[in-house]
Amino acid sequence: MIKLRPSRPEDGARVVEIWAAAVDATHDFLSPEDRAAIGREVEGFLPYASMTLAVDDRDRPLGFMLVVDGQMEALFIDPQHRGAGVGAMLIDYALAVHPVLTTDVNEQNAQAVGFYEHMGFERIGWSATDGQGRPYPLIHLRFGV
Repeated sequence: MIKLRPSRPEDGARVVEIWAAAVDATHDFLSPEDRAAIGREVEGFLPYASMTLAVDDRDRPLGFMLVVDGQMEALFIDPQHRGAGVGAMLIDYALAVHPVLTTDVNEQNAQAVGFYEHMGFERIGWSATDGQGRPYPLIHLRFGV
């Protein structure tokens, strides 16, 4: 059974592992150089961030979500557990805490765009570059009014 819990310091390596596997499975549009640079950035902050984890019955993280002031900064699911409701469970939890929730998704990540729209998010904007100015367009999404 999948449960949600706050992250702990000892989860850091597993969270980075989930991020890397999820990105490698869904972000084939990233150049190798950008993938490596983003990976270094993520390794520098993600293990220390306070987030919500979805864990299995052995308390092994299967996915994670990072929300700051109603902005979902990250939602990544281990590719072996995609399609099993882990992402939806995390989104439902976030919406219970933040009835208005925003996020950005890479336009080239069609699976993620479809997931968020299926969950009820609406497009509210678009940017030609990602948050670091790289040439990866973002779709800005919002759930709630």
